[in-house]
Amino acid sequence: MATKKAAKAIDGTTGYAEAIGELESILDELESNDVDVDVLAEHVKRASELIELCRDRIGNAKLRIEEVVAQIDAD
Repeated sequence: MATKKAAKAIDGTTGYAEAIGELESILDELESNDVDVDVLAEHVKRASELIELCRDRIGNAKLRIEEVVAQIDAD
């Protein structure tokens, strides 16, 4: 059964922690071995979207940290 979170589109408002929580929820459901094939496909698609979002958030955080460190070094 698809969750409400799984139906939510990634629009930039999903936070990193929320995305990780949703990924963990998807993983728990997939590990139950009772997943319908159609639901499995939806979960895999949603998981890939969430992973992409997490990678983007980590990349942006890394850039901001590098900017702050560069500014500190410049001072």
